[in-house]
Amino acid sequence: MSDTTYSFVYDEFGNTEKIRVTGRGTTLQTNNFTNKGTSFTEEEQDQLGLCGLAPPAIRTLSSQIENAWHIFNDKVSDLEKFIFVRSLYDRNATLAHALIRSHLEELMPIIYTPTVGLACQNYSSMFRQANGLHFFPGNIDRAEEIMEIYGHHDIRVAVVTDNQGILGIGDQGAGGIAICLGKLMLYTQGAGIAPWHCLPVSLDVGTNNPALLSDPNYLGWRHPRLEGEDYIKFVQKFALAFKTVAPNALCQWEDFSKQNAFAIRDAHLHNLISFNDDIQGTGAVTLAAILSAMRIKGQKLSDQIFLVHGAGAGGVGIAEQLATALREDGLSEDEALSRVFALDSHGLLTTDRQLEPYKLKFAKDPAAFGWLKNRHQTTLTEVIREVGVTVLIGTSGQAGCFTQDVVNAMTKNGEWPIILPLSNPTANCEVTPAELMAWTDGKVLTATGSPFAPVNGIRIGQCNNVFVFPGIGLGVLTSGATEVLPSFFTAAARAVAAMVPAADLDQGILLPPVGHLREVCREVALAVGRNAFTEKIAGPCAFSSFRHENDPDRLQLLIERMQWLPDYLPLEAS
Repeated sequence: MSDTTYSFVYDEFGNTEKIRVTGRGTTLQTNNFTNKGTSFTEEEQDQLGLCGLAPPAIRTLSSQIENAWHIFNDKVSDLEKFIFVRSLYDRNATLAHALIRSHLEELMPIIYTPTVGLACQNYSSMFRQANGLHFFPGNIDRAEEIMEIYGHHDIRVAVVTDNQGILGIGDQGAGGIAICLGKLMLYTQGAGIAPWHCLPVSLDVGTNNPALLSDPNYLGWRHPRLEGEDYIKFVQKFALAFKTVAPNALCQWEDFSKQNAFAIRDAHLHNLISFNDDIQGTGAVTLAAILSAMRIKGQKLSDQIFLVHGAGAGGVGIAEQLATALREDGLSEDEALSRVFALDSHGLLTTDRQLEPYKLKFAKDPAAFGWLKNRHQTTLTEVIREVGVTVLIGTSGQAGCFTQDVVNAMTKNGEWPIILPLSNPTANCEVTPAELMAWTDGKVLTATGSPFAPVNGIRIGQCNNVFVFPGIGLGVLTSGATEVLPSFFTAAARAVAAMVPAADLDQGILLPPVGHLREVCREVALAVGRNAFTEKIAGPCAFSSFRHENDPDRLQLLIERMQWLPDYLPLEAS
């Protein structure tokens, strides 16, 4: 390793059991993986050259958590709270994750959506410490060398962004790496993948955001975005370096623009262990909510007519996942596609339009619909009425576009319509749960993309990808899967839906509580691993000497034992 002051010692399951340190004194206090702050024991202080380097009182981890929580609550704004948690992580990764774990429901909106959007926008002005790797045209030719000298050679998961499609706020340049930092914190919280196994990567190909280009404090590569062949070559150079240096690691593509998201995912389906969370994770968690609704209504997926309002990466990803699930339920390809409609900003996707390649599969022949006189003037309400939509999904980012007329049209197509306003951040949500409840007299099944407060005392399920991607990662790593299959996401969705308690289903709640995240992720990982066995793409886990032997019981044991918990590890001098 480039940092010779410490190394990790693993048990047979690939979980870290101790940290072997060669450095002494302040070098251990300034590394966020070895630092214990005020929790170094007297014995550790004596053995590791720390005597006199901290106040004499020793705090337990639980008392450190309590103290950190008090400080956190003294912060006024959400952005200040984000900065506090990130700064704590940069000083003491174990304490930061222990704090998050003890207050997960309160802290998830801080470390990820919606606050992480503010962090992306303010990245340069609030910069404290560099994290992860930043590739740009000036160093991309050295990508393999840079990855080799990066301090953590046992990388298991990387979250990689080109910073262009950040949440609902678009091109954020170098600031997009905050998304990767947040996602990886959730990999640790949900899947128990230790923070030293996580790699955030920014592919800084420039920015077309004029505010960033004119900002003298902007920290990114101050040029317009690479496009065309130059962009493709840049991404290919990174992918080759990643495959060479970390051949068994999972690469999660994150927040690319719509067309690039699909093109990059498809280009690297078989040469990297990779997936795109905006497309596939979003599709899976949305399917999970719909499957829960099917349990409540006693209906089948194939009984439904789906309309996705917003045909970006997330919307088309949902449509893809629905079509996949319908095929798995016995429908033909044509039958599955006939039940999934999509609208973009120009109207219903139809075959007489010039469409981006990723949308073509869901285009409908206008000749088959006598009511479709002018697709440019077709309203959302008209589509709902004419095709009998029973499941309405919002990914458009258009706040308030699910009006009372739209909701009324849904209620005419059957009792307890399923309406999922998924756009982030909260300000972009198509309709609020309170409005839905008021307009339907409470007879609606809903989940949202952003967190919302309970309505009439009933928790609003959140279609949060965190229920999917950490478990996908853990399942892929433990099963030794050589690629990420579309069927993994259907398996994940079914596992998530199965984790919604019966008492919650009785109240119309469609997704598990966030507080059950780790349990949900274990079930997702097991479902993914079993699917890898079925599809015959599993192999030995590269990060463990324990062999699952394609046995689900042994796989379950590996999943449970590989997960790291945020507790201080023994430090062993060598």
